[in-house]
Amino acid sequence: MGLSSLFSKAVLLVFMVEFMSQVCSQSSVFDVKDSGAVGDGKTDNTNAFLDAWKKACQSGGTVMIVGGTYLLKTIQFSGPCNGQVSFMVNAVIQAPQGQSNEHYWINFNNINGLTIQGNGTFDGQGPSAWPFNDCHNAASCSPLSPSLVLTKLNQSLVQNVKLLNSKGFQMKIEESEKITVNNITITAPADSPNTDGIHTGNVNYINIVDSNIGTGDDCISMGAGTTNINITRVNCGPGHGISIGSIGKYLTDQNVEGVKVQNCTMSSTQNGVRIKTWNSTFSLSVADVTFQDIVMDKAQNPIIIDQQYCGGRHDCIGSSHVQVKDIKFIRVSGTSASEIAVNFNCSSSNPCYDIELNDINLSSENGGKATSWCSNARVSYIGTQNPASCQQALAPAMMLEYM
Repeated sequence: MGLSSLFSKAVLLVFMVEFMSQVCSQSSVFDVKDSGAVGDGKTDNTNAFLDAWKKACQSGGTVMIVGGTYLLKTIQFSGPCNGQVSFMVNAVIQAPQGQSNEHYWINFNNINGLTIQGNGTFDGQGPSAWPFNDCHNAASCSPLSPSLVLTKLNQSLVQNVKLLNSKGFQMKIEESEKITVNNITITAPADSPNTDGIHTGNVNYINIVDSNIGTGDDCISMGAGTTNINITRVNCGPGHGISIGSIGKYLTDQNVEGVKVQNCTMSSTQNGVRIKTWNSTFSLSVADVTFQDIVMDKAQNPIIIDQQYCGGRHDCIGSSHVQVKDIKFIRVSGTSASEIAVNFNCSSSNPCYDIELNDINLSSENGGKATSWCSNARVSYIGTQNPASCQQALAPAMMLEYM
């Protein structure tokens, strides 16, 4: 394995100890109530939260949110800060009802050593906005606002908090490095549109561990420019599984490499572990990826590589120039809710290669025989193979219904 294997549980523990020692060493606590915040679920607390943040950022310390429900409009907490800052949430932070197409509801930006923690909840009030989502029917649309967006952070920690019913994505991590997400809970209904749990893009050294994610889209989606990411002990469901991509839609997209997903469970998900790329005409790669010790519990499409993604449409033209290589599926077991448990639909111009299936044991949920389907994929097999190894298809792999 590449650099991702170095960013292990030991590194996570070192980061957490360091973060907690930094937080405990801070003597300054800035309660948002002292800045005028009212936790009645009605009062706009945006200015009060910004005032408390400004004080904590100027000197280092803890922004404290305790008791009640605090209504917040679109807000950005910006650095750089003069010292470590902790955002302690032991209450409900609630978004306004209705449609919002802003780039974020809450944004933490340009901060080194931020800690977001507590037993509280970020409530995006998604049910009031989801009827306005038309991205499944429109060629172009404005996505609904993600709840929590982390941009340009370094050496930071998010732990224990809950994210509930975002309007759009629940959490986005972008242009950041050395971020740990630990023991969080993300919840949205299975039919909520585009409510990805955690989305990453242009990031390096990310740990997502010991968390429970159930959404209406990907539990975790790794976008372009994601490198050296470790996802461990994540329970996913409902949702669309854990996905790399989609990659190759935009000229600005960067390679994805150094991905390790291990000891995770997919329960009644639309997909299990997936790589999806567009039919791009520019060269990119997805490489050095390991899915290991994954349990499928009635996952619809347990193992998928799809290089004719096209946003879920079936009118894809041409072949993808995104090279998918050095991909390992090790000890993937459980039940498939569809007949095709392993589906490699790769590019005719850039076939997938160095694909390894090692000890795969996937049975059909309904008692039938699970099968494999491969197109333009160079696959090696080690150990148990259930379903049996697939023959190369002359035609593209069967198109499955997923987004």
